[in-house]
Amino acid sequence: MPSAVLDSQEVRQAFAEYDRQVTINNFKVACVIGMLLMPAGIILDANVYPDKLGLFIQLRVSCSALIAIFFGILLTGFGRRRYRILGVTLFMLPASFIAWMIYATEGATSPYYAGLNLVLLVLAFVLHWTFWESLTAASLVIVLYVAATLFHGPIPPKAVGVFVNNLYFLALTGIIVVTGSYFHTKSRFREFALRYELDKNRAALEESNRKLLELDQIKSRFFANISHELRTPLTLLLAPLESLIQRFSRAFDEDTRNLFTTMHANGMRLLKLINDLLDLVRLESGRMEVKREPIEVAEFAKGLASAARQVADDKRIKLETFVDPALGAVLADRDKLEKIVLNLVFNALKFTPAGGRVSLRAEKRDGEFVLIVSDTGMGIAEKNLPFIFDRFWQADGSSKRKYQGVGIGLALVKELVEIQNGKVTVESQEGKGTTFTVRLPYEKAAVPEKEPKPEPRERVAGEPETGGTVTSEEWLANLYRRAELFPALTPLQQAVKPVEFTGNGRRATLLVADDEPDMLRFLKSQLTSQYEVIEAVDGQQAVEKASQFLPDIILLDMMMPEKDGLQACREIRANTPTQNIPIILLTARADEETKLTALGVGASDFLAKPFSTTELHVRIKNLVESHGYQRKLSRQNQALESTIEQLKDTESQLVQTEKLASLGRMSAGIIHEINNPLNFATTGLFALRHKSKLLAPEQRGEYEEILRDVEEGIKRVRNIVSDLRTFTHPDTEQRDQVEVADVVGASLRFLSGEWRDKVHIEQKLAGHQTVWANRNKMVHILVNLLQNSLDALRHKKFAGEQPTIWIEGRVENERSVIVIRDNGTGIDAEHLDKIFDPFFTTKEIGEGMGLGLSICYRIVREYDGRISVRTEPGKYCEFKLEFPVKSQPTVPSEQQHGELAQL
Repeated sequence: MPSAVLDSQEVRQAFAEYDRQVTINNFKVACVIGMLLMPAGIILDANVYPDKLGLFIQLRVSCSALIAIFFGILLTGFGRRRYRILGVTLFMLPASFIAWMIYATEGATSPYYAGLNLVLLVLAFVLHWTFWESLTAASLVIVLYVAATLFHGPIPPKAVGVFVNNLYFLALTGIIVVTGSYFHTKSRFREFALRYELDKNRAALEESNRKLLELDQIKSRFFANISHELRTPLTLLLAPLESLIQRFSRAFDEDTRNLFTTMHANGMRLLKLINDLLDLVRLESGRMEVKREPIEVAEFAKGLASAARQVADDKRIKLETFVDPALGAVLADRDKLEKIVLNLVFNALKFTPAGGRVSLRAEKRDGEFVLIVSDTGMGIAEKNLPFIFDRFWQADGSSKRKYQGVGIGLALVKELVEIQNGKVTVESQEGKGTTFTVRLPYEKAAVPEKEPKPEPRERVAGEPETGGTVTSEEWLANLYRRAELFPALTPLQQAVKPVEFTGNGRRATLLVADDEPDMLRFLKSQLTSQYEVIEAVDGQQAVEKASQFLPDIILLDMMMPEKDGLQACREIRANTPTQNIPIILLTARADEETKLTALGVGASDFLAKPFSTTELHVRIKNLVESHGYQRKLSRQNQALESTIEQLKDTESQLVQTEKLASLGRMSAGIIHEINNPLNFATTGLFALRHKSKLLAPEQRGEYEEILRDVEEGIKRVRNIVSDLRTFTHPDTEQRDQVEVADVVGASLRFLSGEWRDKVHIEQKLAGHQTVWANRNKMVHILVNLLQNSLDALRHKKFAGEQPTIWIEGRVENERSVIVIRDNGTGIDAEHLDKIFDPFFTTKEIGEGMGLGLSICYRIVREYDGRISVRTEPGKYCEFKLEFPVKSQPTVPSEQQHGELAQL
């Protein structure tokens, strides 16, 4: 038990009051014991000390008289207020008189010391004093014993042992009594605290139960009152509405007739719900009476089956009926029996899919009237069977449940059956079907006679025209019965919506999703004049049609099957093409939590039912216009971004062109300066070659070898200068059959300083392979690709393999193919779709602008070619160039073959 309860001042005060009463009662018991036992001790006196019998009789009678006086005082208010002090007096009376008797007999060896032990036992088991009271009393007993012994006279040496023995047992008994009193007091307090808390909780529960009963009664009265109050205006609405439908239906257009039909259907649904609530209230209050009348069961079952036949045919369900001929006519409450059967049949039709079967059987079994409604529907989970007859309980209570309802139908069935001394049971297997069995007492009745038709009467104002053959009360009863027969199911044909085609481009497109056909029809009728309306009957259709048609705005009902409005809103927002479409959520729940939840999942607006059509139009118009402005702004932003990208590309091309032009001007000066010393060097070599004749024969070989090396170097410098002159003075418009071997050799020469003695180059070029292109642009492509390969090789640490670049050229399928492959670091998968984008680079700042591969891509596309890449990070990277073959390749010149040989 929590210590806070034990330490509570309230509990301690209550315990003190409780202990006071218990202690007073214990004192009374102790008084009775004292008054009876003290005189009874005369028997002991007569046998042990007959010579002192007279004195002991006086002492015992006096003690009993004093205890009687004490008992009388205890019954007064004074005694009850000072019961603690009087308790000590009560205890001291027998103890003092017994001590007197010890004094009057043998002192330390007197056998009457045992009487003091009895007093201590009374203290322990009758008085139940506190620790300090018990300690005081036990100490006084020992003091009285010692005093009686000492006043008797000196203790003889032989009696010392007896004295110590008696004193020891008195002290031991006192210790036991005090210890027991201590723990007994604590135990009593804990027990009292528990009982006090339990009583307090019980009182609180009783008070809560009383309040709940009051609230339940108030709720029942409220339901009854509000239902009656709703019934009256609803009846006054339905009566004129039926008059309009019957008398002026042909005068209205189709839209108006549809509105009237929708109003009438929903009015009947509301009336049925109100009637069911009233029945529950009557059943709960015990005010519902059973009115038995003769019923022809076969005709009764046939009529109810006929009422449900339209719903069954609409859902393409086979409805079967069977009536045991032995039943004949029975005594039963027709109205209640109708409600029972119709609730069970409509419930079976609701949960049975198309192509299924529902049967209604009426039989006589063991002297009982048995009704059986079975179906081949979805069945009920075993865990849900104990709850299906509970009020307002539904197997699926979520906002995305497929089957709507409030959960009172089966509860009403159970209570209507039980009020007729019957019993209803259910058997079900998930996926196979459900069977409800109603057992009622069988009371055979005579076949009822058909009543004659009543005489015509004048129509009551406000009633629809019925030919004037019924009274006002009969018309109301007929209206309530028609409401009971009215199906609360969505017609299958209305639930299946064809795919609409929208695309006239003149009006905004509106997607409306609602599982209630009447609400869907109403919304469409109100909005179709201004918008192209697309319909969806559940959340899944809403998501699919939003992606298919990309409407300008979406109206979602909060509670729909398959996916509720919140889930549909989430998925629409998660889909990129539909994420910016404005969404309005419609719901009957208008609390703040629902609003915040709706806005939290991405809804643009929230509209609570019932809503004004004017407000609906205004909100839709504002959101559509806002969405239109956003889309226009988005298109302008895209155009602006595209223009900026084009400007960047143009700027990069201008920068590149300017760089090349600057390189050309610089190269022209360098080439001129290089050519002059090359000519001098060539002339000097010619003169030195003739001087070899002046050398000794053994020195001529080494001399001529040195001259050949110098001549080879000069020739290579001349070739590089020639390539540089061609590259820096390009003719970008001139195309020709460019030898692949030529451009590969030129590209390698440009980069020789980076790969020679560092990277192994392997070439496998097809003979006579050419590309119809500009030579300088082809060199540009290969230089860029080779430079990338060299950079990749430079950043990789090799262990056991050599940095290598493979260059392959071949002609296949009428295409000239060039492949450049390296065993470098490769390209990461996340970068593959960006490597040909302008300014994209993974290199450090200052190592590249990210234009190389972009320029290569554009040049290749310019020549109707294709560039692709294959790579595996950490292992290799391979670029493949493919160009169309437009004519036969030319034979390479001897000079080009010489350059390849030099490589």
